[in-house]
Amino acid sequence: MKQFKGMIRKGIGGFYDVEAADAVYICRARGILRKEGITPLAGDSVMISVENGSAVIDEVLPRKNSLVRPPVANLDLLFLVLSMADPAPNLPVADKMLVIAEDKGIEPVIILTKCDLASPNEIAELYRKAGFTVLVKGECGDLAEEIGKMMPEKIAAFAGNSGAGKSTLLNLLDPSLGLPTAEISKKLGRGRHTTRQVELYPFCGGYLADSPGFSELSPQKYEPISAENLPFCFREFLPYIDHCRFTGCSHTCEKGCAVLAAMEQGEIAPSRHESYCRLYEEAKEQKSWEK
Repeated sequence: MKQFKGMIRKGIGGFYDVEAADAVYICRARGILRKEGITPLAGDSVMISVENGSAVIDEVLPRKNSLVRPPVANLDLLFLVLSMADPAPNLPVADKMLVIAEDKGIEPVIILTKCDLASPNEIAELYRKAGFTVLVKGECGDLAEEIGKMMPEKIAAFAGNSGAGKSTLLNLLDPSLGLPTAEISKKLGRGRHTTRQVELYPFCGGYLADSPGFSELSPQKYEPISAENLPFCFREFLPYIDHCRFTGCSHTCEKGCAVLAAMEQGEIAPSRHESYCRLYEEAKEQKSWEK
């Protein structure tokens, strides 16, 4: 029996493609993992055993982070794809995803697509001012080159509303992928889900994950973010949160709040503060979030 350290490239139907020792092994997970409540994810570092042509996952090594949607582990980058139209961008949902990424130490990169249907300028300025990297399709020249510069030794996931063009974009980055795409459902106003599982694809010295689209994020599906920690997930708040008049400031309505003053001075976008207030109220309503 031989043992190897590897990384899960794909998991479907209880079988996992694990890249280890310059080969890809199709593995099942040992029953002890299920008993311990551990579900292996694409991106997991694992120990596998290989004997007589059969391979099993013995251990899932500690993760630095994981997401439920998309279900990926050990992410370094999250490319959040927002279409400018058809479907229209849902900024509150995008802000939720950015908060989750910030909380888990994943660097978000925003990609704006379908810019021929509506101008991306306002949204690009909104998030650039907040401190995020924003790539605009058609503005950056070779988008594949821009993304490729960020990728060496990184695991990255693409996320965005169904129909935002994630699979189309991945096909542009690497035409050999041949990922399925679908037209927007006019009746539903959103895309049909065309991606059935998460799979990591080698790209520019790292890995890209194509993953199921999301149309709504529920905070209950993620590790809770406390109301106290939430301000630190809005990076444009960071220069101000220690300068409020009162300790324990919620940054929602208090007099002497430096965050509110920065918003009034145009340093923080009102829409971002609105997202913060909405998430703050949700955090307070979740009893487990207060622990």
